[in-house]
Amino acid sequence: MNAPQPTPVHLEEEIQWRALLAAAPGTPDGTHSPLHALYGPLRDAHQQPSFAIGHLAQSLDGRIATVSGVSRWLSGNEDLLHTHRMRALADAVLVGASTVLHDDPQLTVRLCPGTHPVRVVLDPRRRLDGSQRVFHDGVAPTLLLVGDGLARPGEHFGNAEVVPLPCRPDIGLDPLEVRRSLARRGLRWLFVEGGGVTVSRFLAAGALDRLQLTVAPVILGSGRPSIVLPEITDLCHSLRPRTRRFLMGEDVMIECDFRG
Repeated sequence: MNAPQPTPVHLEEEIQWRALLAAAPGTPDGTHSPLHALYGPLRDAHQQPSFAIGHLAQSLDGRIATVSGVSRWLSGNEDLLHTHRMRALADAVLVGASTVLHDDPQLTVRLCPGTHPVRVVLDPRRRLDGSQRVFHDGVAPTLLLVGDGLARPGEHFGNAEVVPLPCRPDIGLDPLEVRRSLARRGLRWLFVEGGGVTVSRFLAAGALDRLQLTVAPVILGSGRPSIVLPEITDLCHSLRPRTRRFLMGEDVMIECDFRG
């Protein structure tokens, strides 16, 4: 697929976005725009002691990438802009090592007004070699979370601070402990941007307050699955969150609220 071009943002929409960012959580921003309908409740989550929301873009058949890990560009321009807006709302944006390895993302805010979040990379076994942009571009503060015993006190990996955390054989770094560790640093609003394994582990651990799934009108027929959770034997054990739905160009974004 061709890379999506930046979505033109009308001046009025940019004004609305700036007003939403500037308004204190829990107070109106003076607009009743679609932007406020989508992002107002998420901005207001800054009032909570801790908040985490995941996001994945997937095909109609629930795939987020090919077998080899190619995921660009599954969703469209509007979802790309949405991702940057979510970063602008967040204290920290978090991804797993595989996402950094395959996509080499910048994880910064470039398509809308806003401040870069702290970038957090989970690499419990220290597989990354440090050549990826997040470790040396110096654009935003970066944390590399690794298994305890794999870091020296005060160690840095390029420009990233290395943070050791307890590591479990079954799930790697405990998502709840990750949230607690980041909250102690003042990073209370967490955007878990990918990939599928990382988001699934956060969801399985009960470490996500909300999850956004952007569904693109594409069928891959093979590839890496979106959400994978422990097997259930009866539908009564399935997750039944409250949902909101938003059109994003040709895509549909469904937001699941697990605390509502």
